[in-house]
Amino acid sequence: MALPQPQQYPFRSMRTRILPLLFVVTAIGLQSCSHKRQVFISECDDGVAFKKVSFSKLMDSIENYDQQYIEVSGKYEEGKELSALFNDQTLINTTAGNALWVNFNPDCPLYLAGTHHGLFEYNDGQFTRLNNKSIVIRGRVDVRNKGSHQRCKATIDRVSLVSL
Repeated sequence: MALPQPQQYPFRSMRTRILPLLFVVTAIGLQSCSHKRQVFISECDDGVAFKKVSFSKLMDSIENYDQQYIEVSGKYEEGKELSALFNDQTLINTTAGNALWVNFNPDCPLYLAGTHHGLFEYNDGQFTRLNNKSIVIRGRVDVRNKGSHQRCKATIDRVSLVSL
């Protein structure tokens, strides 16, 4: 006579696989929350109301925003003859024709909020890293200026806020 075998519960093996995964995801989430946002501001356009606009909407109707002060977010890329903001959604076209040239102006210096540390100054042993970062930026749109070699759709100048 055979003894009854204990029943296997399929959830037990699933639980032993899911719990460690849940722990790792939670740890990564908590670690990312500890990253403090850096906000660099300029006093150039104090008192100006900025229109918050999505990157896609801005690119679709760029002419409507000419000489307007806007706030937009995207992925900043810099390099040889490149200072541009791209849509930070991964499935969007990232060619320079779909970019916004970023014209940082020394007449509008950007300082870390509450300090005298400039965006382009050497601080704590390094420069502030912007390349390939998602940022929020405020400035004025100029559709006549299309950046280096006329590659971008427009320029954002008079940059008065960079948040990363």
